[in-house]
Amino acid sequence: MKDKKKIYIAGCGGMLGEAFYKVFSENYKLKCTDIDVNEGWLSYMDFREIESYKTDVKNFNPDYIFHVGAFTDLEYCEKNIQDTYLTNTLSVENATLISNEIDVPLLYISTAGIFDGSKDSFDDWDLPSPMCHYARSKYAGELYVEKNSKKFLICRAGWMMGGGPNKDKKFINKIMDQLKQGKKEIFVVNDKFGTPTYTHDFAQNVKLLVEKELWGLYNMVCEGLTGRLEVAKELVNILGLDKKVKITTVGSDHWKEEYFAPRPDSERLINAKLNSLNLNIMRDWKVCLREYLDNYYEGYL
Repeated sequence: MKDKKKIYIAGCGGMLGEAFYKVFSENYKLKCTDIDVNEGWLSYMDFREIESYKTDVKNFNPDYIFHVGAFTDLEYCEKNIQDTYLTNTLSVENATLISNEIDVPLLYISTAGIFDGSKDSFDDWDLPSPMCHYARSKYAGELYVEKNSKKFLICRAGWMMGGGPNKDKKFINKIMDQLKQGKKEIFVVNDKFGTPTYTHDFAQNVKLLVEKELWGLYNMVCEGLTGRLEVAKELVNILGLDKKVKITTVGSDHWKEEYFAPRPDSERLINAKLNSLNLNIMRDWKVCLREYLDNYYEGYL
C-alpha cells in the first residue's frame, strides 16, 4: 500500500486550520502546529522562531508546507505593528526559506483585504493596494513568496466563515453572539461589500490544486458578490428570525471608534483564474452559510 503524503500545517489552530485538518486528514498524514494548542491534534510551535520552525518541519519531513496562521484582527494589527509584521510577514519568509531548503511546495494564505476598494470587484491579476497594516503585512508575504519560493500556492480568501463558536471571531459569529444574547435589533453597515469564503470549500479547492500540481496565485472565494447587510439578512432568514429581529442599517462611521483600521469599501474577489481552468469548486455563499449554520450552530441559540 502506498504511503500517504505528508503535510506540515503551521498556524493550524484557527477557523481555517480546522477545515484543513478535516479535509486533508483522511488522505494525508498531517502535523498540525500552533502557538495555541486548542485541539488534541495540535502540537506547539511558534513559526516566528525560524530555528524551531525549521527543526520541527525537518523532523516531520513533509511533502508540502501549509503556512496558514496570521493575526487577522485589523485593530490589533494597527496597534501592534511590529508584532504584526513579525507574525504575518517575517514568518512567511521563514516558511519560504524552509520550503526551498527541503525542496517542497509552500501554501500561503492571503486575503481580499489587500485591495483598496477602488473597483467593485477584483480578479487575480488586479494590482493590490493595501490600506492598513494587516493588509500590508499580508501583501508583503505574497510578494516575498512569489519572488523567492521555488514552488508555491498563494490562495486569497474573502470574508471567512467557519470553525463555529469556538474559533470564528468574524462577522457570522459576531451576529450569532448578539442573537444568542437575545438582541432584537442588530446594527449592520450598508457600505461594505465583499465575498464570503467558507473554510471547508476553500480547503477542498486548495486540495484540488495541490493534487493537480497547478501552482501559482489564485483568488478563492465563494460565488456571489454581496455585502455585510445582505449577509446579515440572509443569516436571520435562514434562522427563521426575520420577523423577530430588526436589522438596522448604519454607515461605517457608526463603528469608527471600535473598528478604526482603514477598510476598503469593496473587497469583492472574482475567481477568474479558477474559472478559466474549470477548477472553481467554490459554492454560492448562501448555500455555504446555511451549511455552516446547520453544521456548527445547531442548538446554539
